Amino acid sequence: MSAIGVDSLDHSIQETNLWLKAVMRHLETVDRHLAYAVLRATLHALRDRIGPENAVHLGAQLPMLIRGLYYEGWHMAGTPTKERHKEAFLDHLRRTFGPRSEVDRERAARAVFDVMWEKIDPGKVAKVVKLLPEELRALFPCLARGE
Repeated sequence: MSAIGVDSLDHSIQETNLWLKAVMRHLETVDRHLAYAVLRATLHALRDRIGPENAVHLGAQLPMLIRGLYYEGWHMAGTPTKERHKEAFLDHLRRTFGPRSEVDRERAARAVFDVMWEKIDPGKVAKVVKLLPEELRALFPCLARGE
Protein backbone atom coordinates (compact mmCIF):
# COMPACT_ATOMS: atom_id res chain seq x y z
CA MET A 1 0.00 0.00 0.00
CA SER A 2 1.22 3.50 -0.73
CA ALA A 3 2.14 6.05 1.93
CA ILE A 4 -0.84 8.37 1.42
CA GLY A 5 -2.93 6.68 -1.24
CA VAL A 6 -2.90 9.62 -3.64
CA ASP A 7 -0.58 8.79 -6.52
CA SER A 8 0.68 12.32 -7.16
CA LEU A 9 1.47 12.88 -3.47
CA ASP A 10 3.08 9.47 -3.07
CA HIS A 11 5.23 10.17 -6.12
CA SER A 12 6.26 13.55 -4.75
CA ILE A 13 7.25 11.98 -1.42
CA GLN A 14 9.37 9.45 -3.31
CA GLU A 15 11.01 12.20 -5.37
CA THR A 16 11.68 14.28 -2.26
CA ASN A 17 13.32 11.29 -0.59
CA LEU A 18 15.52 10.80 -3.65
CA TRP A 19 16.58 14.45 -3.51
CA LEU A 20 17.35 14.22 0.22
CA LYS A 21 19.33 11.00 -0.27
CA ALA A 22 21.30 12.64 -3.09
CA VAL A 23 22.13 15.66 -0.89
CA MET A 24 23.16 13.26 1.89
CA ARG A 25 25.41 11.38 -0.55
CA HIS A 26 27.10 14.60 -1.69
CA LEU A 27 27.57 15.74 1.90
CA GLU A 28 28.70 12.26 2.95
CA THR A 29 26.26 12.19 5.85
CA VAL A 30 23.41 10.04 7.09
CA ASP A 31 21.75 13.04 8.73
CA ARG A 32 18.45 13.52 6.89
CA HIS A 33 17.63 16.66 8.90
CA LEU A 34 20.93 18.21 7.85
CA ALA A 35 20.22 17.37 4.20
CA TYR A 36 16.79 19.00 4.52
CA ALA A 37 18.24 22.15 6.15
CA VAL A 38 20.93 22.43 3.48
CA LEU A 39 18.48 21.87 0.62
CA ARG A 40 15.99 24.40 1.98
CA ALA A 41 18.55 27.11 2.76
CA THR A 42 20.36 26.78 -0.55
CA LEU A 43 17.18 26.80 -2.63
CA HIS A 44 15.94 29.89 -0.74
CA ALA A 45 19.24 31.72 -1.23
CA LEU A 46 19.25 30.88 -4.94
CA ARG A 47 15.57 31.79 -5.38
CA ASP A 48 16.12 35.19 -3.80
CA ARG A 49 18.94 36.05 -6.20
CA ILE A 50 17.44 35.24 -9.59
CA GLY A 51 14.39 37.50 -9.69
CA PRO A 52 10.71 36.57 -9.47
CA GLU A 53 10.13 35.43 -13.04
CA ASN A 54 13.20 33.20 -13.09
CA ALA A 55 12.40 31.92 -9.59
CA VAL A 56 8.98 30.80 -10.78
CA HIS A 57 10.51 29.03 -13.80
CA LEU A 58 12.95 27.20 -11.53
CA GLY A 59 10.19 26.35 -9.05
CA ALA A 60 8.21 24.69 -11.83
CA GLN A 61 11.07 22.20 -12.30
CA LEU A 62 11.01 20.99 -8.69
CA PRO A 63 9.04 18.05 -7.30
CA MET A 64 5.82 19.14 -5.57
CA LEU A 65 7.01 18.90 -1.95
CA ILE A 66 10.37 20.51 -2.68
CA ARG A 67 8.54 23.24 -4.59
CA GLY A 68 6.55 23.93 -1.43
CA LEU A 69 9.66 24.36 0.71
CA TYR A 70 11.23 26.44 -2.09
CA TYR A 71 8.35 28.93 -2.00
CA GLU A 72 8.01 28.87 1.80
CA GLY A 73 8.37 32.39 3.20
CA TRP A 74 9.05 33.96 -0.18
CA HIS A 75 8.45 37.70 -0.49
CA MET A 76 8.50 38.32 -4.21
CA ALA A 77 8.80 42.09 -3.80
CA GLY A 78 12.11 41.66 -1.98
CA THR A 79 13.83 39.85 -4.85
CA PRO A 80 16.31 39.77 -6.31
CA THR A 81 18.46 40.62 -3.33
CA LYS A 82 21.41 42.95 -3.67
CA GLU A 83 23.82 40.27 -2.42
CA ARG A 84 25.89 39.46 -5.49
CA HIS A 85 29.11 38.04 -4.03
CA LYS A 86 29.94 34.50 -3.03
CA GLU A 87 30.65 35.39 0.61
CA ALA A 88 27.30 37.18 0.96
CA PHE A 89 25.56 34.13 -0.51
CA LEU A 90 27.41 31.80 1.86
CA ASP A 91 26.68 34.09 4.84
CA HIS A 92 22.99 33.90 3.93
CA LEU A 93 23.27 30.10 4.11
CA ARG A 94 24.99 30.26 7.50
CA ARG A 95 22.19 32.41 8.90
CA THR A 96 19.46 30.11 7.61
CA PHE A 97 21.11 26.83 8.69
CA GLY A 98 20.27 27.83 12.24
CA PRO A 99 21.75 25.46 14.81
CA ARG A 100 23.56 23.62 12.02
CA SER A 101 25.74 26.62 11.27
CA GLU A 102 28.89 24.50 11.66
CA VAL A 103 28.17 23.01 8.23
CA ASP A 104 30.68 23.91 5.53
CA ARG A 105 28.53 26.41 3.63
CA GLU A 106 30.35 26.13 0.32
CA ARG A 107 30.23 22.34 0.36
CA ALA A 108 26.53 22.50 1.22
CA ALA A 109 25.75 24.83 -1.70
CA ARG A 110 27.79 22.68 -4.07
CA ALA A 111 25.95 19.56 -2.91
CA VAL A 112 22.52 21.07 -3.64
CA PHE A 113 23.65 22.50 -6.97
CA ASP A 114 25.03 19.08 -7.97
CA VAL A 115 21.71 17.47 -7.07
CA MET A 116 19.85 20.09 -9.09
CA TRP A 117 22.08 19.25 -12.07
CA GLU A 118 21.32 15.53 -11.61
CA LYS A 119 17.58 15.84 -11.06
CA ILE A 120 16.51 18.76 -13.27
CA ASP A 121 17.00 19.21 -16.99
CA PRO A 122 20.61 20.49 -17.23
CA GLY A 123 19.54 23.06 -19.83
CA LYS A 124 17.11 24.59 -17.35
CA VAL A 125 19.78 24.64 -14.63
CA ALA A 126 22.27 26.21 -17.06
CA LYS A 127 19.82 29.06 -17.65
CA VAL A 128 19.69 29.71 -13.91
CA VAL A 129 23.47 29.59 -13.64
CA LYS A 130 23.82 32.23 -16.37
CA LEU A 131 21.71 34.60 -14.26
CA LEU A 132 24.25 34.54 -11.46
CA PRO A 133 27.37 36.64 -11.07
CA GLU A 134 30.64 34.85 -11.89
CA GLU A 135 31.50 34.32 -8.21
CA LEU A 136 28.27 32.41 -7.64
CA ARG A 137 28.53 30.42 -10.86
CA ALA A 138 31.73 28.92 -9.51
CA LEU A 139 29.65 27.15 -6.82
CA PHE A 140 28.10 24.89 -9.45
CA PRO A 141 30.41 21.83 -9.48
CA CYS A 142 28.94 20.66 -12.77
CA LEU A 143 30.53 23.67 -14.46
CA ALA A 144 33.92 22.90 -12.98
CA ARG A 145 33.67 19.41 -14.48
CA GLY A 146 32.71 20.87 -17.86
CA GLU A 147 29.31 19.18 -18.01
